[in-house]
Amino acid sequence: MSKVLRVPKLDLPTVLAQQNPQIDLRLEAYEVSTRNFLKAVSNYTQRAVTEITNRKNAFAAEKKKIAEKTAQIETETNQCKLKEIELIEVLDKEQAEKKESEASVAAFRRQLASIKEKCASLDVEIEQHRIVAANLMRERKREESILGAHASRVQPELVVCEDRLKCAIEGIERDKILVRFTHLDPADLQREFSLVVDVSSRSYKVPTTTPFLPNLPILLDELNESRDIYAFIRRVREAFRELAVQGR
Repeated sequence: MSKVLRVPKLDLPTVLAQQNPQIDLRLEAYEVSTRNFLKAVSNYTQRAVTEITNRKNAFAAEKKKIAEKTAQIETETNQCKLKEIELIEVLDKEQAEKKESEASVAAFRRQLASIKEKCASLDVEIEQHRIVAANLMRERKREESILGAHASRVQPELVVCEDRLKCAIEGIERDKILVRFTHLDPADLQREFSLVVDVSSRSYKVPTTTPFLPNLPILLDELNESRDIYAFIRRVREAFRELAVQGR
């Protein structure tokens, strides 16, 4: 703490009464006090400048820190905005795909409902066909039973007729009849003459004959016009007999 200089009270009458009046102004003490004051002012100013500089530097550092933080936040914000845009695009795409999927599912459901209706209709038709098939099967079995009984009765007569006519007729494969003749060749009574008649369509066909008949097309045309299969067999037998007589 600086020392305070106290100036004594001036007794002016006493000073004036002296032979050489002088007043001690104490200039040295004043100068010392002035220097101390100026030094104190300088120290205060220096401390103030230092404090202001420190505060300025601290403020600048804080401002820089805040600016860096702000820049970082802005960068992160921009990145978040970009991610948000990407997410929005993804969501829009997923929404569009969802709508397409829902439309596809709805279409498939309609198709499934239509298929179920068709299946139900087909089930009804199948059941009807089964009933018809069962009825036809029963009818066929009944007819087969009748035909079997009839065949068993006429079988002896058929054997006698085939032996007398020297002609045998039998079914082969599907919708084909094999007709065989013997006793047509005087040189070889056991020689067999045959033909296969295809009755699968309205127009009769003869795939094979043994031996070959040159006039078969004419006989076949007559058959398809007259529809008389028995007359056709008689004419074929006569044609085979003529071939045998000619030695073919």
